Amino acid sequence: MSITTKEEVLACCLALKNTSSDQPFHDPGWTVARRRESRKIFAVIFERDGRIWVNVKVDPEWRDFWRNAFPSVVPAYHMNKEHWNSIILDGTVPDEDIRRMIGESYDLVGKKAGAEKKGQMSDFARDVYRAVAGIPRGKVATYGQLARNGFVAVDGQVEAGEQIGTVGKTGQATGWAWKRLSSGSPYSAAQRGQSGKQAMLVVARS
Repeated sequence: MSITTKEEVLACCLALKNTSSDQPFHDPGWTVARRRESRKIFAVIFERDGRIWVNVKVDPEWRDFWRNAFPSVVPAYHMNKEHWNSIILDGTVPDEDIRRMIGESYDLVGKKAGAEKKGQMSDFARDVYRAVAGIPRGKVATYGQLARNGFVAVDGQVEAGEQIGTVGKTGQATGWAWKRLSSGSPYSAAQRGQSGKQAMLVVARS
């Protein structure tokens, strides 16, 4: 089941280390989750249009990726839209992705001012994630197809499977399975191309 209630998303926030919640706007309809050591807010939970929404801070490099991946992730309501997203808890965003966005927000507000960014995504990695976000749910695409269709710009000196597979192995993408299909897979015949080995390397959108 997907996280859809205020209680569920607040519990997810408070499961993170050294956190607390309060209602600073003197409105029971709005609750914030904070890091105790800094009092900085990393999640704002409220009801809008009959749904529970949660605003989370986001690295600008991930901001558009999440918005493109899920229609229910939108520019933040009543907050800086460059650095915050709203997640509409309508059941369409998987639990693991909601938890990941909340966790990233928690990490971002915990960074010290001027601290050097770590794990910054390359342009190539962003291209890969954008391409994968376009795969219909329940469908698969080979690494080679992503490259040949122009979704991902691949260096001609390196095999597409190697480059795209490297991004998948980082574990940064949730909701997708990066794997090699077995010969008995129902997808294998349809996905097999001239290079049988590379054609079996696929991304499956769950």
